[in-house]
Amino acid sequence: MFLKIADVVASLGVDEKTVLGWIKKKGLSAHLVNGRYQINQVDLLEWATNNGIKIPPQMFAVPEMEDRLPLLSGALARGGIYFDVPGDDLQSALKSVVERLPLQPHMDPDFLYQTLLAREALGSTAIGNGIAIPHVRNPILSQTQDPAVSLCFLKKPIDFKAVDDKPVHILFTLITPNVKVHLHMLARLSFMLHEQRFMDLLNSNPGNDEIIAMVTELEERIRR
Repeated sequence: MFLKIADVVASLGVDEKTVLGWIKKKGLSAHLVNGRYQINQVDLLEWATNNGIKIPPQMFAVPEMEDRLPLLSGALARGGIYFDVPGDDLQSALKSVVERLPLQPHMDPDFLYQTLLAREALGSTAIGNGIAIPHVRNPILSQTQDPAVSLCFLKKPIDFKAVDDKPVHILFTLITPNVKVHLHMLARLSFMLHEQRFMDLLNSNPGNDEIIAMVTELEERIRR
């Protein structure tokens, strides 16, 4: 789905000049159609996440009667939380992450690994504060309808070419069945990574249950 500048202005509470500045000077991807900019929802969400701009999850909400979208807490439980993940550099860390992803039999881990490396070559997926969301340009598709989000805590921080120059030690990776769910998961995750309580928890050597519990709590707040 594509958004007009007016849609972005109304949803984020910024003026049109600001959005145009994002497009012309800050790298927000947009397409000119009949003299008017149109912005892909996925492009906006990924750009906002990488640039520290908080987007309300409701902006990408699907009416409940149309589709019951899955919970991030459930996706995280399926994807798994891993500690002391090895890696001496970006390449070896991503390889360790891919090895831990709950991939379907038809999904080639080596191809996925190469695709993630190619995505990093286009621009870092590090969003600052020691966190990266490595992902391909389109969602990692799976034949199951149940998305999975894997959370990996690296054994040692590595350089991810983050905008704030801080090394990365926390990586979230998404596996989703379609673009709609990919957008939904990324929106929920982006929202939570702007919550200081959640950030404090991630940096306090938490246990699996603590992480799932806080994600569940924050997600319930979004849904109310």
